[in-house]
Amino acid sequence: MRILPGLLVIALSLHAQVAKRPPITGAAHVAIFSADVDKTRAFYKDWLGYGEPFDLKEASGKLSLTFLKINERQYIEVFPEKEAGSDRLNHVSVETSNIEGMRLYLASKGVKVPEKLAKNRIRNMSFNVKDPDGHTVEFVQYLPGSETLRAKGKFAGAERISDRMAHFGILVGSLEPAMKFYRDLLGFQETWRGSRDGKALNWVNMKVPEGDDYIEFMLYDTLPAADKRGTQHHICLFVPDLDQAKARLEASPARARYTRPLEIRTGVNRKRQMNLFDPDGTRVELMEPYTVDRKPTPSSTAPPPR
Repeated sequence: MRILPGLLVIALSLHAQVAKRPPITGAAHVAIFSADVDKTRAFYKDWLGYGEPFDLKEASGKLSLTFLKINERQYIEVFPEKEAGSDRLNHVSVETSNIEGMRLYLASKGVKVPEKLAKNRIRNMSFNVKDPDGHTVEFVQYLPGSETLRAKGKFAGAERISDRMAHFGILVGSLEPAMKFYRDLLGFQETWRGSRDGKALNWVNMKVPEGDDYIEFMLYDTLPAADKRGTQHHICLFVPDLDQAKARLEASPARARYTRPLEIRTGVNRKRQMNLFDPDGTRVELMEPYTVDRKPTPSSTAPPPR
């Protein structure tokens, strides 16, 4: 069968479009489960200062999920829990500027994706895939007219403890499959490796290819039980000065409902950090964006735990 030159050019052009990965520009949101959404709201809204621009309800009127705004492009989504004692992480989400291109790209690489896309309930375009550790990873593109863009310039006041989610942390059982997915398939770039004792690797930071946000792999030889994963699956918020952030939190009336001490420590990455825990145990890491001496921390050469 003879293929006309013009058709061949079109076919090659379409193949090139499908084969090229669209941009991944940032961490969009982390979705968590809550046993008591009102208590979770109080933690993130009353104490950390985040607005709640919209929520979604079931046909019965029961809450389906609610959205807490970190900045114009980053949110925390809170779902009522489905099962007590289960993992608090529902899913993580990254933003792309071409959602259909991402769907076609992943399909061309053998990843299971939806046959077609439709707007989600807040009128953005999104779809989910599974990473090698079973985490649900959502790709989202914000669209004009969506609830996200309609909330632009609102619900993001000076009372926020931080205006940027620098990274989210996820459990990784085996490093190499995670690297093949995030690095080789999605184009994430490794920026740092860390180890507590120098004998085994504990963390790998992977930056989105077209932005500065990153995912932190939390490496474990034996993964924690589902009800013990809240300290590993975490949200990291950048704050310019931890002393000032701590003072603000201590002075807040909502501090009386938080029973843990507020402790500033220096991490293995040589950045000052302070861990908070929401009512379900999900860790919120406040971290300064620079090391204590403003010099880069060398990566660990320790091997992965497995």
